[in-house]
Amino acid sequence: MSKPVCLEEVKIRPDIQAYLRKADENMELIGYTEHGFRHAELVAARARQLLIQLEHDGRLGELAAVAGYLHDIGNCVNRYIHAQAGAMIAYRVLTEMAMLPEEIAEVLAGVGNHEEEYGEPFGAVAAAVIIADKSDVHRSRVRQIQPARFDEHDRINYSAINSSLTADRRQSTIALALDIDTSIGSIMEYFELFLSRMILSRKAAETLGCNFSLTINGTKLL
Repeated sequence: MSKPVCLEEVKIRPDIQAYLRKADENMELIGYTEHGFRHAELVAARARQLLIQLEHDGRLGELAAVAGYLHDIGNCVNRYIHAQAGAMIAYRVLTEMAMLPEEIAEVLAGVGNHEEEYGEPFGAVAAAVIIADKSDVHRSRVRQIQPARFDEHDRINYSAINSSLTADRRQSTIALALDIDTSIGSIMEYFELFLSRMILSRKAAETLGCNFSLTINGTKLL
């Protein structure tokens, strides 16, 4: 019989732990920033937080947290199809855990649509995961603290010393605020690298009935 599956149950599964660990190892091998447990935890928390702050049903917030935690698990298969691979892994795991099919469908939309190249915010869960994922710009994601060897993604992530994501239902806003050390990376570089992410975040915010705003070093830019 189907039952409400919660994030904590998903997190303790040995298979999920192994897949996430391997996914991050694969990303490290090709020189990518951290895509492991830290990122999964943060995206899960922020996706849930967004829907709670926008006063969505608590169960929908839990589904967003599950999708946020699992969204990058497909990197254990391949980087370039990782959203679709992740959705297939999530389907098997959540079916085995007897999650309701309607809820699995929401999670799969969240896992399968977080990449800006082809992602679409198909509903509140997918929209929340997109915004939460794209909001994670922070120096703790950089693996090798050797500025002379930074690529542009390392430099911009390492320059971000703080990031916060908040939503206000009454003002119909979702706000990402960043503090960037401009002696390491410039605001212009941030836009050059992440403009497509911000466009998708704005689209996702619209799905949630909100405007998306970006503030960097106290100045509102979007």
